[in-house]
Amino acid sequence: MNGNRRVFMLQVAAAGSALGAWAAHAQPAKVSEKDPQAVALGYVEDTKRADKAKFPKHSVDQKCSGCQLYQGKATDAAAPCTLFAGKLVAGEGWCSAWTKKA
Repeated sequence: MNGNRRVFMLQVAAAGSALGAWAAHAQPAKVSEKDPQAVALGYVEDTKRADKAKFPKHSVDQKCSGCQLYQGKATDAAAPCTLFAGKLVAGEGWCSAWTKKA
């Protein structure tokens, strides 16, 4: 009986380690334009689609990849944003919280 228990515990430990390694490499989900916070901020995945009537100060050269809140490199297709915890925003995206990187 002890042999079976030992084998079972080793299998549980191995499965837990594999799951942890997989989770560490899993990419967070992208922010949906329909997410309530994204809607409130006017987030779009392509800066060219920003609502010009609602955000008249928007300029097409304003992209998430050039914002202070963007947590990736300027060349990243998507990266975390401090406004959307645990999710990725498009590098070519835009929202009304856009602030030029220093």
